[in-house]
Amino acid sequence: MIDQRLVRDNPEIIARQLDRRGATVDLAPLQLIARQQKNLEEQRNTLHAEGNLISKEVGLKIKGGIDPEGGEVAALRQRGSTIKQKVAALEEKERQLSSELRDQLLSFPNLPSLLCPDGKDENDNVEVRRWGTLRTEDGLEEHWQIAQRLNLFDAERSVRIAQSRFITLIGQGARLERGLINFMLDLHISKGYREVMPPVLVNTASLTGSGQLPKFAEESFHCTKDDLWLTPTAEVPVTSLHRDEIIPADQLPLRYVAYSPCFRREAGSYGRDTRGLIRLHQFNKVELYWFVHPDQAEEAHQQITADAEAVLQALGLPYRTLDLCTGDLGFSAQRTYDLEVWLPGAGVFREISSCSICGDFQARRSAIRTKEGRNTKFVHTLNGSGLAVGRTMAAVLETGQQRDGSILLPKALVPYVGLEQLEPE
Repeated sequence: MIDQRLVRDNPEIIARQLDRRGATVDLAPLQLIARQQKNLEEQRNTLHAEGNLISKEVGLKIKGGIDPEGGEVAALRQRGSTIKQKVAALEEKERQLSSELRDQLLSFPNLPSLLCPDGKDENDNVEVRRWGTLRTEDGLEEHWQIAQRLNLFDAERSVRIAQSRFITLIGQGARLERGLINFMLDLHISKGYREVMPPVLVNTASLTGSGQLPKFAEESFHCTKDDLWLTPTAEVPVTSLHRDEIIPADQLPLRYVAYSPCFRREAGSYGRDTRGLIRLHQFNKVELYWFVHPDQAEEAHQQITADAEAVLQALGLPYRTLDLCTGDLGFSAQRTYDLEVWLPGAGVFREISSCSICGDFQARRSAIRTKEGRNTKFVHTLNGSGLAVGRTMAAVLETGQQRDGSILLPKALVPYVGLEQLEPE
């Protein structure tokens, strides 16, 4: 969430930065609310100080021998009581204004980093680097064709169980998915991440704190009876792992890796990627998440991206890294590196991880702070897929296809899958 002090004192900064995202906003009404709130706060503080002085004066007079039940003391107490009533009324007005301002600011995206390249959409993203040699020969199959031939998953029967865009992994397909998850977890744990397995159902406060609500309510599955939601990504519950906490500075950074099933409606994507594993309502993902001191954030962004890239490199999957432009940033991100894996059967790069630095945006919404001496400040958060498992499987299948129809698995996966290659069963 954007700092309310910026709304009050420097709204032009917000307007300028949101304009880089392609968003035009009228901040005058919000600035008025913020200034009214500040004015009420100053009035309340003045009255509170006056009330304290009266209380001290009453104590001194009684100590000096004046009758505690006398008229002079009674008059002072009456003034103090009146002040308390005024303070309570001001506090209530402050709460109302603060709630109104917060509710409106929850719909504002994060302000982009000054390092983030300007642009309107994905066409303006900047390629930072590439890794690996792309397979480009003719006659390669797409992953869904391979899966159909090897009977790795069943989409048609899944419609009976749920609806379209759900997948039932079968035999070697299920085995490969499980192997990928364990491989990713082990790799990140070896780099110092602490593994967590959070709840799949999350409450409204968790979704709000991570930035999913209110913006993406239509993208999420809601269990209205219990006010619980199916998590769209492990980023949501891991953000709330330290909600309303103060993390000692000497404990930072905190680095977590979490596996979870993820659920998204994929609203607005009708007709896109209808076959295979690319765009499903339910998919598995291994998520990386950092809580860091603000001074550590930029370095942490480079490292979390390198940790996600390490998975692709260990699996021998060619990819490219993009620095997303302001017009393509996610809602909570200040800056994002997208990793796009090469799918040789489809002949395209596909996003497989977004590694984002969010500044204090999520921490402010979730009240996650750190303390150095007497100073308390919001931590900074970062997240990145390490990786999206289904899309990794798609890349493994397309990259490893052989002329005899088998799929040669990356050597790093063999101990996890128990097979060197996939063949028709």
